Amino acid sequence: MLANSTPCLGPWNVNARGFKLPETQTYDLLVVGGGINGVGIARDAAGRGLRVALCEMNDLASATSSASSKLIHGGLRYLEYYQFRLVREALAEREVLLHNAPHLVRPLQFVLPHVNTIRPAWLVRLGLFFYDHLGPHPSLPNSKALNLRQDAAGRPVRGDIRKGFAYYDCWVDDARLVVLNAMSAAGLGARIMTDTKLVSAQRPDGTWRAHLLDRRTGTETVVRARVLVNAAGPWVEQVLADIDAGTDDGGRQERRMILVKGSHIVVPRLYEGDFAYILQHTDRRVIFVIPFEGDHSLIGTTDVHYEGDPGMVGISPDETRYLCDAVGAYFTRPVTPDDVRWSFAGVRPLFGDDADDPSAVTRDYVLDLNMGDGGDAAPLLSVFGGKITTYRRLAEKAMAELGRFFPGAGGDWTDAAPLPGGDVGGGGFAGLLADLTGEYPGMPPDLLAGLARRHGTLARDILGSATTPGDLGRRFGAGLTEREIDYLVANEWAATADDILWRRTKCGLHLDDGQRQLVLDYLAGQRSMAK
Repeated sequence: MLANSTPCLGPWNVNARGFKLPETQTYDLLVVGGGINGVGIARDAAGRGLRVALCEMNDLASATSSASSKLIHGGLRYLEYYQFRLVREALAEREVLLHNAPHLVRPLQFVLPHVNTIRPAWLVRLGLFFYDHLGPHPSLPNSKALNLRQDAAGRPVRGDIRKGFAYYDCWVDDARLVVLNAMSAAGLGARIMTDTKLVSAQRPDGTWRAHLLDRRTGTETVVRARVLVNAAGPWVEQVLADIDAGTDDGGRQERRMILVKGSHIVVPRLYEGDFAYILQHTDRRVIFVIPFEGDHSLIGTTDVHYEGDPGMVGISPDETRYLCDAVGAYFTRPVTPDDVRWSFAGVRPLFGDDADDPSAVTRDYVLDLNMGDGGDAAPLLSVFGGKITTYRRLAEKAMAELGRFFPGAGGDWTDAAPLPGGDVGGGGFAGLLADLTGEYPGMPPDLLAGLARRHGTLARDILGSATTPGDLGRRFGAGLTEREIDYLVANEWAATADDILWRRTKCGLHLDDGQRQLVLDYLAGQRSMAK
């Protein structure tokens, strides 16, 4: 697998976004893990003026952070478990992300068809009341009751389900949220190293000495860092074990991680309309049905205890049937395993709290600072748990934990700082799309809309001086062009067809096997030319 340890690959050996890499091999922070928490911490620290490096053994967002339900939400169901602080924090972050990444994060109405045998209506109303009032939400309406026999949202639902409720949360392209945080960190001077695995780390002299393996070339390098941040997600305990292998000063932290598998299926679109559904299943879990990629519906998620390699996770036939049955209990149109066009699964690294039910395990996070047995070794901060919605606040709290080691660092700054491409102005995403349509009248509207959703104002970096689709090179389908692939490789650490088709974009869902092979062949040809 091709990889890069700089913000660009090449023919491509130029850095089109002008990122600067530190020339030193000594850093203030070395972050292990290129999921949402790792890149969030790297970005926050780099913006405070710290020298930051991040290593990820695969691609950015290659595991849990690209396998979520793709929601920025407070977590309505967490109220049943009295997790009010987590819900309040997540609701506040929902507003922050709506403003800082309006091209990636957008409001979405959720319809909750009510079946009284699962939860009484008064309990649902009470939960929605708390959801409306636990945090300010000037960008989103309050919840309301629905008559599903009269409202358009009731058309796909079984006729005997008459009552429902509606509330708002937000949708996000989770993998792109990770990539944009990494781009921001790199723009602030951080070194982002993909396909680079932490082999071992020691702290013999007050600093960390970390051995990193470039999995593409097989070469090993050593970097030094004042602080090591373990944000490896499902591999957090494996990283601690790797650190233990090279230290005798109490590097091991005894934390009980619970791995919970969440799986999703994607089927042809089940209904018209831009709203989503939240379905109460008979086991009291909730299942989301979300409009996805225009002509599909995303259904998920499951909660299953998982043991094994998090990198080998996949959906089981039982999980597929479970999700199909959940939809069939509410919708007039049945869903069968034969309808599934794509599925994905991820492992949530949850902090153990002795809950027997996977759904009841807290989605909150724990930050564990370790200074060795004597309390004076180089700091090791490990991140346990968390959810995508609260990654920015987690990063702020991580930096608060580490603040005493960097007295000259800047303060909190990310709450009002747009992510790359998010500086769309007062017109919001609609205004950006209108501007692009006026600037590029020769481009198909769907192509412009796809670029704007993925890249925001940075879409102009891809379009450049092009006036017709032909100016963007070969078109592979679903709006994906040579020009965009080159951009993704040069600026977003994309190295493989999967990086491009399923993480940087979701174009793979709309292409057939032959078209996907053309993308693979194009990348191989470009690499050959670059040698």
